[in-house]
Amino acid sequence: MAVKGEKPRALTDVPFHYCPGCTHGIVHRLVAEVIDELGIEGKTVGIASVGCSVFTYNYFNCDMVQAPHGRAPAVATGVKRARPDNVVFTYQGDGDLAAIGAGETVHAAARGENIVVIFINNAIYGMTGGQMAPTTLPGQVTQTTPYGRDTKTAGNPIRVCELLSSLDGVALAQRVTVDNVKNVKNAKKAIKKAFEYQMEGLGYSIVEVVSTCPTNWGLSPKDALQWLRDNMLPYYPLGVYKDVKEAKE
Repeated sequence: MAVKGEKPRALTDVPFHYCPGCTHGIVHRLVAEVIDELGIEGKTVGIASVGCSVFTYNYFNCDMVQAPHGRAPAVATGVKRARPDNVVFTYQGDGDLAAIGAGETVHAAARGENIVVIFINNAIYGMTGGQMAPTTLPGQVTQTTPYGRDTKTAGNPIRVCELLSSLDGVALAQRVTVDNVKNVKNAKKAIKKAFEYQMEGLGYSIVEVVSTCPTNWGLSPKDALQWLRDNMLPYYPLGVYKDVKEAKE
């Protein structure tokens, strides 16, 4: 019987622990497919962050390092500088990357560290129960903003790709999502481009994936996808915010 599809070699057989409807699993598969297609499984090092994706090291068939909360870019910097021939990526959520890790993120990007950052933006703290995150939308209800995020007291959400695209060390900053087949394919292209840019030594690349959190949003998986389309994508528009190769053409 012809094989129509199979698990990427870069993924282990460990079942994902994520909630139903969470898009972490889709992004994991895309990263693994890219690693397979580039033939870099044996030289790839992933940096697991703290958050819902804390068990990432169980899912990828490559060397993995667990970083302290928010410090994945610093750990990735150390690994890449010590082993420049390895391909290094971090996998981080919005709380890890844009809150406690904001300083690490900005300075790694400013230095042009030759790493790939996979950034999952679901506008909420997932693992710890649904508190407001740096990416929580204005008016969005969370455990710590029961009347909705008030920008007068809590400030405005951080648009990470727009912020980092202003830094000279950034080679690629692109925002994608995985809510339908077309967007999944586009997300994979962006992730593959980021890995290729690292292999070419072009500098820091970030792929932001606008994602769902049905559990903490209090929605079904189907309704969460629609909420993402109706609310997150207008505030976090998809697109390429910086691409050093396109800029030269």
